[in-house]
Amino acid sequence: MTDVAKAVLVLEDGQVFEGRAYGATGQTLGEIVFNTGMTGYQETLTDPSYHRQIVTMTAPHIGNTGMNDEDNESRKIWVAGYVVRDPARKPSNWRAQRTLDEDLEAQSIVGISGIDTRQLTRVLRTAGVMRAGIFSGDALVEGGAEVGTDELLNRVKSAEPMAGAHLADEVSVMDEYVVEPPEGTLTIANVVAVDLGIKAMTPEMMAQRGIRVTVVPSKMTAAEILAKKPDGVFFSNGPGDPGAADRAVTTLREILDADVPFFGICFGNQILGRALGYGTYKLQFGHRGINQPVMDRATRKVEITSHNHGFAVDAPIDRDSQSPAGYGRVRVSHVCLNDDVVEGLECLDIPAFSVQYHPEAAAGPHDAAYLFDRFVDLMDSAKNAAKNGARK
Repeated sequence: MTDVAKAVLVLEDGQVFEGRAYGATGQTLGEIVFNTGMTGYQETLTDPSYHRQIVTMTAPHIGNTGMNDEDNESRKIWVAGYVVRDPARKPSNWRAQRTLDEDLEAQSIVGISGIDTRQLTRVLRTAGVMRAGIFSGDALVEGGAEVGTDELLNRVKSAEPMAGAHLADEVSVMDEYVVEPPEGTLTIANVVAVDLGIKAMTPEMMAQRGIRVTVVPSKMTAAEILAKKPDGVFFSNGPGDPGAADRAVTTLREILDADVPFFGICFGNQILGRALGYGTYKLQFGHRGINQPVMDRATRKVEITSHNHGFAVDAPIDRDSQSPAGYGRVRVSHVCLNDDVVEGLECLDIPAFSVQYHPEAAAGPHDAAYLFDRFVDLMDSAKNAAKNGARK
């Protein structure tokens, strides 16, 4: 390994991994997490929920299918840094337009390769996620000498922690846009989707079902949302600590008060939990990957699901409970079979539900796509109740 290619990963607890520079060279800081997916690295990289996080891939071979212009989940790569073991020397896929490292370099994403990512993952599973830094190139040299580990560790400890971070506004669109149903598909509903870090496949999945989706900025007020007279409101996934998202909680409460059907995923699930009066908490190392087992407690069906979250809702899973904020009965509808983390909420007295995972699941799996149909059914029920003059 030459000095030119050298890269160093430093963890907040002082552990150091030395490897090779991958993508851009320089310095990056963030919370280091691991993703257990064996496929879908392009969707992972472009998921806004990874904003300010250094992502470690547990699968050893990354970059085999290259990169293309069709599979991005947002306008750019959002990860703060990228950690892989064995990057592909040459992509082999008919859809590939560029190599992965070319995209990382073009978008200034500092990465490291050639380290034992399984060992690193074991560290994070034991100690929990923590702040970290990747350093290469000029970031390793100061005054003509190589920067020492103590200095690199000081830089890592200067990074802002994820707990308490409000990040949705940093990844949200500035201007609203509309995703129409495919040509020839009857429009059956209009939904306002609040972009807290939305993935492109989410409005596409709704549009496939005849929903006209208006994606709006995270800062849009409830009054502005309700002025669009939506049949339903959706809150997306996104980065940061739900405990710091007070504005989103206030907005959602006003929407719930208006009795408009609501569906939320991931960050949107946490915001619903807070709006209902429950707390949220940080997981030791979170759920990130496309192989997480979740049980739908109504059907007892086990779904293999896509996850990306480091926080969870603190609600009772052994019984229905009363919303502490006065929204009636609430049921934990889904639970993770690995650790009993709350994976879904269902309101029994108002038209609202949410899940913690990603039912759009680009690049898979698709076990949970039925949840978009459930949203359609919820909006249909609200329309029928309105026609009958009854309050749902």
